[in-house]
This record gives sequence, structure tokens and C-alpha cells, in this order.
Amino acid sequence: MNLFDQLRTAVLAALDTMEADGVLPPGLDRAAVTVEPPRDPAHGDMATNAAMVLAKPAGLPPRTIAEALAARMAADPRIASADVAGPGFLNLRLAPSVWQSHVSDILHAGAGYGRSSSGKGRSVNVEFVSANPTGPMHVGHVRGAVVGDALSNLLAFAGWRVTREYYINDGGAQVDVLARSAYERYREANGLSPEIREGLYPGDYLIPVGEALKAKYGDSLLNRPEGDWLADVREFATEMMMAMIRDDLAALGVSMDVYSSEKALYGTGKIEAALAQLREQGLIYEGVLTPPKGKTPEDWEPREQTLFRSTAHGDDVDRPVMKSDGGWTYFAPDIAYHYDKVQRGFDELIDIFGADHGGYVKRMKAAVSALSGGRVPLDIKLIQLVKLWKNGEPFKMSKRAGTFVTLRDVVEMAGADVTRFIMLTRKNDVALDFDFAKVLEQSKDNPVFYVQYANARVHSVLRKAAEAGVDVSDQALMDADYTKLSHPAELALIAKLAEWPRLVDIAARSNEPHRVAFYLYELASDFHGFWNRGNDEPSLRFVHDDSATTQAKIALARCTGVVIRSGLAILGVTPVEEMR
Repeated sequence: MNLFDQLRTAVLAALDTMEADGVLPPGLDRAAVTVEPPRDPAHGDMATNAAMVLAKPAGLPPRTIAEALAARMAADPRIASADVAGPGFLNLRLAPSVWQSHVSDILHAGAGYGRSSSGKGRSVNVEFVSANPTGPMHVGHVRGAVVGDALSNLLAFAGWRVTREYYINDGGAQVDVLARSAYERYREANGLSPEIREGLYPGDYLIPVGEALKAKYGDSLLNRPEGDWLADVREFATEMMMAMIRDDLAALGVSMDVYSSEKALYGTGKIEAALAQLREQGLIYEGVLTPPKGKTPEDWEPREQTLFRSTAHGDDVDRPVMKSDGGWTYFAPDIAYHYDKVQRGFDELIDIFGADHGGYVKRMKAAVSALSGGRVPLDIKLIQLVKLWKNGEPFKMSKRAGTFVTLRDVVEMAGADVTRFIMLTRKNDVALDFDFAKVLEQSKDNPVFYVQYANARVHSVLRKAAEAGVDVSDQALMDADYTKLSHPAELALIAKLAEWPRLVDIAARSNEPHRVAFYLYELASDFHGFWNRGNDEPSLRFVHDDSATTQAKIALARCTGVVIRSGLAILGVTPVEEMR
């Protein structure tokens, strides 16, 4: 189904014959041989670097190899021409019949077109969002949630077994602050004035928590020492915050398979077990860290601590896991949590972190490398900031949250589909501007509208053909005469559709779902351009007096819709069939 893979196989077969004929020495490593779109479409449909990467080990000029390879490729009936370019690149043009038959391939595959087996059924854990359960999620969490969910969809489409996981940071001091803040709202629910002193969470979102506490406890917690109520209020407030977080994620179209609790790691021996594994490898020792240059990190102490020799696995410095007073550092439970994921048997781990966690990347990778014996790779994606705008002005803060714009604010103003698509219009490590006015306008500058409009146009032409009495059922379109798709613009659109399986493989291998959004915008642009050309060239219009011609051209539109729908499904965006 992947034309680029099929042509690479043909190139490798041609190289086999060149070895058999003595043109190439035997045993050359061909792993770096690629077949991909040329940088300039005017040069051909596909290009291979085979001569360039084999020249040095073969001891031959690249053009000598390229010319011999071109002669053999030209004998393939699928190849219309094979031309050597520059120092030794080989540009290939495919016969129109290859593109025409690919329309049938797409229609037969349907929603499965582009699906890959590159994951080979391996298991991957994607941990994302993992916001502290101390309040509603903010706009930064929106982007992390969308990237994590779209990446999970992409990996599943590429043949991975995916587990979506949320790590509840409920074991630190911040949940005690939550409990104290909720207690003040509990006092308020009982008719007293809340004392929201500095350091507590001031947002109005805790008012319902206080009211719920009153409903459960009445006034029995009033005028009691903190030690009597802190644990109960902490657990109660955390559960309510997590219920709110689940609801917010659902509004964005995100659901998790697993929720793991940091608190469950304490007092259970799990942290000790993880560190014991590292100690057995000689990676835990007592020592004093060299004073850091520049800003002093919070876990540095000028005294002896228990340290993880993370430099043995690629980190810049060793990291403390226990403070001099015997308490765990923040890093210790994170090690235990990732050890738990390793023990659950995942073949790969992916963490989606906020950009402020950049300092955690090397140490976390070092820990997973040590705990898995190098078997389990960990990929960490850092999510850069989202800047909110409205009518050219920075968007104001949320009163409900007290200090920030919430996820629910964004979804309610822009809609889940628009929000998700826009969050993927930049690579995760690049800052993103989200302008509420621009993301809702109906223009080419709004990528989600442009892609949705292309899908709506596909359905519009299907309806128009059906109203004209043309059978546009999938079976009829699969039986169409595709030789009627011979115009260069039609073949170019098919070629763009043929890039989809390759794009899926590349995006899944690099864990980059934004590539799907980019591709969909390019495909939509090509389709709109093709549509507009039909205004001047009647032969490019989809509906004709001849039903056989109409069916072939409708089949091309239908293929475009198939790919757009699949891409939008990966992004978690509902396709629109009619624009209003």
C-alpha cells in the first residue's frame, strides 16, 4: 500500500541484479538507501539516494552506479523515466497507470488506508498531562493533552498497542496546600469569612469543594486543630479535583486508560525497591555534589547525600535521591514510577512534559536506561508555551481559576475540534500563538477551517453526483474506469494521497503528530487548488454528462475524503460534511 516502500523494494531488487552482474561488489549495506519525494516536484515523482550512499563502500563514482541503476529501473513497467541528476541522485517518474491503480487501492482499503504495521504490536506507554490535582487545568495542559492524545492515536494507527496514562502528583506538599485552601472554603460554606492567606489557592473553583465538605461533615471540622482534619480534607479535595480534571479532559475529547498515584508509592516499599535495583548495579552511593554553576537547583545541598550515578547513563551530573535529613527528593518517586512502568512490560515509554521540566530529561532517561538494562527507550517531548490572544490583545486571566486561563475556558470559546487542530499546527517544542478571533474565522489562513472545508467539498460533490443519478456507492467507485484520470493535475493529487502511508510511518517513528496536521493542510490546499482549476478547465470538474467519467473523478474526490477523515481521526477532530 505504501508506494514508496514498493519502489524502494524495486530499487533493492535492481541493486541485487547489479551485484549479480558484477557491477557492484557483494555485501554492501543498503540500510541507508531511501526512496522519497524529490525536493523539487519538477524533477520527478520519486528520488533515490542509492548511488550516493553506496559509492564510497563500492569504490565507484556515484554517477556510474546511478546510470547502471537507471538502466535497470527503466525496464520496470511502472517506471516512465529514470534520470540521473547532480552528483548521482536518481529521479523516477511513474507511469500514469501506477497512480490510476492507486485510486483503487485507497478505495479498497477505506479507513484502513495508510495504517502501518511498523509498531509490530509492541506496547508503548504514553504519559501525558499529569497535572497537579490542585485546580483546573490551564491552557498549557491543553496543548500537552492534545499532543499526547494525538500521538497515542497515531501510534495505534501505526500498529502499536498504546496505553494512555496520567500520573497524579498527589504525594507532595502542594496537596497539603490544597487541603488548607479547601478548608477555608469549607469555613466560608459554614458562614465564616475565609482566610485566603498568601500561599493558598485563591480560585473560586474551590467554593464547590467547601460546600461539598459541609454537606459531608456539617460543622464538625470547625475550630479543630489542623492535624485532625488535614488528611481527610486532602483526600476529599484531591478526589474532587481529579473528577473535575477528568471532566475537563472529556470536554477536550481525551480519556485515559490508567491513572497512577504518586501517593501510592510512599510507604509501600516501591521507592526502596527501585533504588535497590540501582544499588545492585553500583549506581547508588553517598557523596557530595560539586556546587553547580549559575542558578542553584532546589535539590542541591553542600553536604553528603544519597546520589544516583546518572552520569553512567548519559546525564551531565549525578542526581540526589535522598536528602541529608532522610527525606526523598522529588526525583526518587519519579524513578519508582518509571520502574513500575518498566516492570509492566512496556517496549517503549513516552513522557509529555511541560517546557519547565527540561532539566528532568537526561536524568529520567538515565534512570529508565539503568532500570531496564537499556532495553526500554524513553522519549520525552517538551511542550512549549501557548500564548492566548483575542482581537490582537493578550487574553485576560480567568476569574474562576484566579491566576490563569483554564482548559475549559479555551474549549468553551473555541470548541474542542478547533482547539485540538490548532494545538498541532506547530511542533511541540515551538511556542504557539492561539488567537480566538483567527481560529474561528473562515479563511485559508485558518488551517482547521481549510481542511474541514475540503472534506465538506468532497461530500458536496458526492451529493451533487448522486442527485444527477450517478451511482456513487463505494462498490461502483471501485469498479470505475480510472484511465479517465489522466490530467497532470489529477495525477498530482493522487501522488499527494500516495504520500499518506509514508507520512504516517515517519510521524510515528519520530513521535510527531503535528506532521499529520501539516500534511492535511497541504492536501486540503492541493484539493482546493484542483477544485478551483475546474472553474477554468471543464475537464477537471467532478460531474460530467458521461457517468463513467463522473464516477472516476468522484472516486478521486472520495479518496481525498478518505485520507482527510483518517488524518482528522488521528488528531481527534470530528470531520465536517457540510459547512454552514
